[in-house]
Amino acid sequence: MIPTAAKIRELWKANALPVYKQNHCMLVARLAIWFGRKFTEQYPDIGIDVPLLEAAALLHDIDKAAPKNPNERHPDAAVRILRENGLGEISDLVRTHSLHAILDQSTAPQTLEQKLLYLSDKMVKHSIITVDERFALWRREKLPERALKELDAAYPKVKALEKEICSRIHIETGKVAEFANAAETSTMMLP
Repeated sequence: MIPTAAKIRELWKANALPVYKQNHCMLVARLAIWFGRKFTEQYPDIGIDVPLLEAAALLHDIDKAAPKNPNERHPDAAVRILRENGLGEISDLVRTHSLHAILDQSTAPQTLEQKLLYLSDKMVKHSIITVDERFALWRREKLPERALKELDAAYPKVKALEKEICSRIHIETGKVAEFANAAETSTMMLP
């Protein structure tokens, strides 16, 4: 099921998702939709479910301020919240989007929609940027040792994914933000 814009806003409110995270999710959605449409234009037989991808992007960080159960880590709580709300198909995309997911074959993004959500999230902070810029921002944060190790281990895999996706749609990695920001992408018409 693809939730309506009203349902997404309701989930944001019920899970106390901060406005800055809502804005991040909207930018991730913008980029994911742009990627999805580029693939659809160039490979019409692929069949990317762009509305599903958009909904997953809008909800991928739903657990950021929500209470977590013992041993839950982001995005485990997001997956739980989405499944509790009948959004299992969306939770399957969200499950593979966190930075550390790419390091484990059981959670690494496999489908094209999972890859597009994952990459889009790694190219957005407060605006659409490059993977290199996003990792540089992470490195400036005061991250715990475990997070720094994950960051270093994930970087070459994320760069490989960026290269894979961009080469398949015939665009330079440094041009993605420019083109995605210029495109009209929303189908939900969120705020």
